[in-house]
Amino acid sequence: MGAFAEFERSLIKERQLEGITLTKKRDAYKGHKKSLNQEQQETLIKAARNGFSKTEIASHFGINRSTVYEYLKLLS
Repeated sequence: MGAFAEFERSLIKERQLEGITLTKKRDAYKGHKKSLNQEQQETLIKAARNGFSKTEIASHFGINRSTVYEYLKLLS
């Protein structure tokens, strides 16, 4: 039974990789859309530098606090 399950799992993984490859060839594998545009990202950085709390910034842009930290990590 265990060998059959491993074989089945390998087939599933193989089909998944084939699907991902085909999707990338179609240029449809782009990931999640960014929450903020370039101008908003710059405003977010300036607000953080000016001492606004991460909670205030997140509330202003309508995003999660963790997203604010991700933008600060990526853009600073």
